[in-house]
Amino acid sequence: MQAVLTFPDFSPELFSISLFGFDFALRWYALAYIAGILIAWRLGVAAIKRPALWPADTPPLTPPQLEDLLTWIILGVIFGGRLGFVLFYQPAYYLQNPTEILMVWQGGMSFHGGLLGVVIASWIYALRHNLPKLSLADLVAHAVPPGLLLGRLSNFINAELWGRPSDLPWAFVFPGSSAQNCPDVVGLCARHPSQLYEAAMEGLILGAVLLWLVYRRGAFKMPGFAVGTFLTGYGLARFLVEFVRQPDAQFISPGNPLGLAWHVGGYGLTMGQILCLPMIALGLWLIWSAKSRANKIIAQ
Repeated sequence: MQAVLTFPDFSPELFSISLFGFDFALRWYALAYIAGILIAWRLGVAAIKRPALWPADTPPLTPPQLEDLLTWIILGVIFGGRLGFVLFYQPAYYLQNPTEILMVWQGGMSFHGGLLGVVIASWIYALRHNLPKLSLADLVAHAVPPGLLLGRLSNFINAELWGRPSDLPWAFVFPGSSAQNCPDVVGLCARHPSQLYEAAMEGLILGAVLLWLVYRRGAFKMPGFAVGTFLTGYGLARFLVEFVRQPDAQFISPGNPLGLAWHVGGYGLTMGQILCLPMIALGLWLIWSAKSRANKIIAQ
């Protein structure tokens, strides 16, 4: 396979310092989390300050409540993302090594787990403060894509979560023995930059669509429509990218070289695709329900 693009000489760390015998570093991935949360907060505040976007011209919460909700969401992302990775991708390993479950700094986060954590945290917060749940979900969902964009770009910079071997002109030769472990390739192994595919589809395109729906098509006026669009859009994007994304090593075996989590006769689905199916179904149902409620109101 002819290598086309050489991976840039990126460092996963912006900087590092040593103090009292300990090394402290700011990594791109951590910066992506911080920047994504800050951007989501500003998008949320901007939407709250425009009452005309909401049903009955009433936002679901106030700016101070949004700041309070952010704390809940951050905890939901961290704990949900970590536990999701443990349960969905490596349950056997962590059952044997339970002390490593909380070692987030070693890597291993699941988007689907993080999403579930955010849903649970937001739901509890809405119940405690008697807030409209669907409108709150719409607010949160429309602010998520920038964080996904930055997260996937940091995955690329870290040279992780790369795709399957490819001879396309934009394929990259990622560093590391794992990335170069391509049994059917002679010489350097180029791979799909699946992180960039996801950054474009889950972050840039989905984010632009949601902002257009909110500010040009009145999506917030139909509670559940924006979050339904997010779930459907992310689910479809991730489902498609999984066809070219390298699966986690624990799913790959001599009889299952594609790393399918469920398969019959060589055909099946990856774990990422399996987790996306309920997202897509729920998203479509939320969109249908939101439009149905809106049509009933118009008919009255």
